[in-house]
Amino acid sequence: MEYTENLTGIKINIQAVDITLGEDVKDTIRKSITRLSRFYDKMEWADIYLEDKKEKLSEQKQVSIRLGIPGNDPFASAYGDNFHALLTDVEEKLRKQLEKR
Repeated sequence: MEYTENLTGIKINIQAVDITLGEDVKDTIRKSITRLSRFYDKMEWADIYLEDKKEKLSEQKQVSIRLGIPGNDPFASAYGDNFHALLTDVEEKLRKQLEKR
């Protein structure tokens, strides 16, 4: 599944491998990007990659986010069993990177 939307001037590109995302996950993504944009106001885009590897016994899900800002693009990734918790974890990692700029 690929999904793109424009959120307050930030282009959000979501790529979910072999899964269909519910509106609750999309809403969590929107809220995370909105919160991150408060730390850096020149964000142009966000690439979100979600994967669910059902063949793995634990930490089946992966979330990776790359933010498009001038200079080096911040990137964070996490593995676990719940997309909402992973999005929160990745958001925290990205927030720390943005605060250092």
